[in-house]
Amino acid sequence: MRRYLIAGLLVWVPLGITIWVLVWLVTTLDQTLLLVPESARPEAVVGFHIPGLGVLLSLAILLLTGIIAANFFGARLILFWESVLGRIPVVKSIYSSVKQVSDTLLSESGTAFRKALLVEYPYPGSWTIAFLTGAPAAEIAEDLPGEHVSVYVPTTPNPTSGFFLMLPKSRVHELDMTVDQALKYIISIGVVAPKSRHVGAPPQIAVTAAPAARN
Repeated sequence: MRRYLIAGLLVWVPLGITIWVLVWLVTTLDQTLLLVPESARPEAVVGFHIPGLGVLLSLAILLLTGIIAANFFGARLILFWESVLGRIPVVKSIYSSVKQVSDTLLSESGTAFRKALLVEYPYPGSWTIAFLTGAPAAEIAEDLPGEHVSVYVPTTPNPTSGFFLMLPKSRVHELDMTVDQALKYIISIGVVAPKSRHVGAPPQIAVTAAPAARN
């Protein structure tokens, strides 16, 4: 009986969590329909709610924004919009900080969250997985002895919380696994072990100096 119950859980737990995440995602994105006038919403046109239309509307808005931002006039418009936000005292601090983080994370040329690392934390002899986020800012690096790297150590099984550390580069080891594999390993509490991508000497960690903070 116990063996059959565990086999059933192995089938339904991943499926149930996947469905729950998808329902939450669709429900959240469906809130985009609130931007549409009441008379044009599905409830008013066809008489009932159509799930998923908010997802399509969100994708359409993102695609349209990307098309506009990719051309010359759109880029000038965004610069103007950012200059307006930059004049609002509290909004300026929040927007500029979030923009710098998103630019770093989403940039194809950036190093943030592109490498999975093995670091000694929280005490010598104890090891955990971390992600490379870059290099310490110049103002901080000049007070650190030797070359350091900035890393993010996620918690398990919820990797959205964690710790930001600046460690000596010599004490950080790059792992032979993708970021996706490392995340699965963390979320599964070490149960889902990643497979090695290749055999050979461990690659060297290359980081670039953090850009100067913008006012």
